[in-house]
Amino acid sequence: MSTNAIAAENYAADDDDPYHLTPEGIKEPPVGWKHSLKHLGPGLILSASIVGSGELIATTTLGAQAGFALLWMVIFSTLVKVAVQVELARWTISTGQPALTGYNKVPPKIGPVGWINLLWVLMALSKILQIGGIVGGTAAAFSILMPIGGDPFSGMSLTVWTIIVAGSSIALLYSNSYSLIERGAVLLVVVFSIATIVIALGLPFTPYGYDANDIVSGLTFAIPAGAIGAAIAMFGITGVGADELTFYTYWCVEKGYARYVGPADGSEEWVRRANGWISVMYKDALVSWLIYTFGTLAFFLMGASVLHPQGLVPKGNDMIVTLSRMYTDTLGEWAGVIFLVGAIAVLGSTLWAAVPSWARMYANFLSVIGVIDWQNTKSRLRTIRAFTVALPIIWGAAYLFIQSPVLMVQAGGVMTGVFLLGVVVAVWYLRKTETDPRIYGGGLFNAVLVVSSVAIVLLGIYTALNVFGFFR
Repeated sequence: MSTNAIAAENYAADDDDPYHLTPEGIKEPPVGWKHSLKHLGPGLILSASIVGSGELIATTTLGAQAGFALLWMVIFSTLVKVAVQVELARWTISTGQPALTGYNKVPPKIGPVGWINLLWVLMALSKILQIGGIVGGTAAAFSILMPIGGDPFSGMSLTVWTIIVAGSSIALLYSNSYSLIERGAVLLVVVFSIATIVIALGLPFTPYGYDANDIVSGLTFAIPAGAIGAAIAMFGITGVGADELTFYTYWCVEKGYARYVGPADGSEEWVRRANGWISVMYKDALVSWLIYTFGTLAFFLMGASVLHPQGLVPKGNDMIVTLSRMYTDTLGEWAGVIFLVGAIAVLGSTLWAAVPSWARMYANFLSVIGVIDWQNTKSRLRTIRAFTVALPIIWGAAYLFIQSPVLMVQAGGVMTGVFLLGVVVAVWYLRKTETDPRIYGGGLFNAVLVVSSVAIVLLGIYTALNVFGFFR
């Protein structure tokens, strides 16, 4: 078979490939919430990722350390990044291109790699620690629930459960089916979010209750001494982190938004379709924001009202035991088992979203440096599947080597905060150079985008300076 024939076979393809924008793929956008609901989904995968390590580990740890004083930071952290998320997704829907492809267009470059993607590489390396902490936290919860070969925290039990968690992730997600990933994300988010929010709202009726004065004290825009590091890591992790801002674009494409808009031909019909599907994406982002904001607040309130008064701060492999005190001290010892099941669900939801999301980003990075062809459907899927196998193994090995889930998650959070700087620059560059002005957001949205961008840049600069010791 000739080279041209092979190429034709690889591309022909996929009439169903969402990364191939063709006139045949065009679909009229739905109007109103009722008709848009079945087209929501990328934000639910995002919520599965967000309502996980950031909330269960970083946000609860922050509440345990600082009490209610940083409640304002939790709200700010979840709200401030949404406009940037939406603007990057707007570019993706109008071009059909995922985030790392766009990042690589921002000058300057070092060889084939743009500076923002070099920052992404650094973040990806730090995320080995963070997601390793998630694998470890999940394994520890399983080990406490059903220890294998001795003590729950023995090397044998933790190692076996880490292997089981990593192996199960590979087996369940190897197909990389979008519909499977979306359905699993929805189930995992629902299981733990509802229970956690109900318990948080019920705390005022227990010995660990909080009142209006506690809430007001947490809205004074102050950071207590000793809580700065945890606050910075929390800002990087909770809400939409830089990695989640990035992988949201892949799920928007795979849900079909860009394909339904069709190739950008500059016509008024294209503009109308683009604005219609961007409106659907707005709804998707709003639902996602509501889910992870309430989940984040619930975790923080539990940490501040139950753990902080007792001086309990999650550390090392005792993290799961310490966090379970939120439930056992509130509802009784029987709730410990329920918490462990819930912890597995919430940490598992992050892992469920992380494996396919990071596999796509790694594959996309290889494409921007010329190793694979992103538009070649078979090559792209083959590479994504290779990373689906490799990443859980690497993350599990990182946990077994370090065995400190809280430290590992916070380390990834700091680098995520720094990478946000590059994401903001990319969003404005792509908006100016490649996004049709006719599909820009309205005046209010643009004002919010400016405020969000400035806030992210200032906190990103602070994070970077803090890492290098300027505030010590």
